[in-house]
Amino acid sequence: MSAEILTARGAQRASGTAARLRALGRAELTLLRRNKVALFTTLVLPLTFTTAMKSTVDGLNLKDAGLSPGTVLLPGALGFVLLFGVYSHLVPAYVVRRDELVLKRLRCGELTDQEILAGTALPSVVIALVQCLLVAAGAALVLDVAPPEAPHLALAGVLFGTVMLVALAAATAGVTRSAEGAQLSVMPLLMLSMAGSGLVFPLEVLPDRIASACEVLPLTPVVGLIRAGWTGGSGQTLAQLGTAVVWTGVAVFAVRRWFRWEPRR
Repeated sequence: MSAEILTARGAQRASGTAARLRALGRAELTLLRRNKVALFTTLVLPLTFTTAMKSTVDGLNLKDAGLSPGTVLLPGALGFVLLFGVYSHLVPAYVVRRDELVLKRLRCGELTDQEILAGTALPSVVIALVQCLLVAAGAALVLDVAPPEAPHLALAGVLFGTVMLVALAAATAGVTRSAEGAQLSVMPLLMLSMAGSGLVFPLEVLPDRIASACEVLPLTPVVGLIRAGWTGGSGQTLAQLGTAVVWTGVAVFAVRRWFRWEPRR
């Protein structure tokens, strides 16, 4: 009897959590639709950067690395979707909600801290995942990319990347003083990821020392797992998963330690 009661209470709590997340997600989606800059960052910038990097990728010597332009452009495009659609949008979103005391008021209700952060990220995450599906489908037509040989690795890369970048966005917001500062605080991860995480230049074409240093960047394992999904996997899959887990853990620790629920003074 007690087990049945516990099961019922657990189901009730789960139902309540889902309802609260949906309500907060709907409110965030309404705000996102009204923010033209955020919509541009989320929907347009990933495709713009992907188009811009095509000429660069076409000039690389990829045959020796066993790659093709499609297997470089597609993971790079998905990485750009996650980087701009999730991370670059959520950092200012968290900061603005904090400075407007929205987060503080939400904490006075039934929502837990985890639900507040997840609910705020929910629309961006859903939009990014839908974009990933559309980009993957479009790549099969435009770039003549074959279906993934190991789709579970590509899925793991997208999901790990999503969770990691949500946590990193909250961690970055925690040390960002203002909405204006958020435009600068996102730049280090953006620049490092675009330069060294395989979004444009695969690690296979970089010098060994530089490639080894780039392997520890947050987005590198995400791009590597997505690329492995289309190329059939590699011997580095476990290392890439481990790096993604470590970065996610570091980000979660940083959120618990430094995230602020009230404006920074």
